[in-house]
Amino acid sequence: QVQLVESGGGSVQAGGSLRLSCAASGYTYSNNNMAWFRQAPGKEREGVAAIYTGSRRTYYADSVKGRFTISEDNAKNTMYLQMNSLKPEDTAMYYCAAVLSLWVGSPLTSDYNYWGQGTQVTVSS
Repeated sequence: QVQLVESGGGSVQAGGSLRLSCAASGYTYSNNNMAWFRQAPGKEREGVAAIYTGSRRTYYADSVKGRFTISEDNAKNTMYLQMNSLKPEDTAMYYCAAVLSLWVGSPLTSDYNYWGQGTQVTVSS
């Protein structure tokens, strides 16, 4: 059974940092695409960052470039999202996703087979 378990969300003030983790199990972790998405109330889901666990090639949304860093640890089957210089507009539920199901232009706009339950990030001004 595939499981993606996110952790690390919380409440911080603007300018602060958080590190999200996504522990994966139940599928072949290596050489697969993984990504972080977020969704704020009343807004569409947005791809934030993606990584290919083979080459570790990364992709970022323009809104988070220079502030967020995606990484992964093959030995732990875990993906991370280091979020620095957080802004109130980063407030959202953050989800991890794995294994592309439908390629649409970029890993940030594609669909994935597996999704985590989400972790809330709240940034206050």
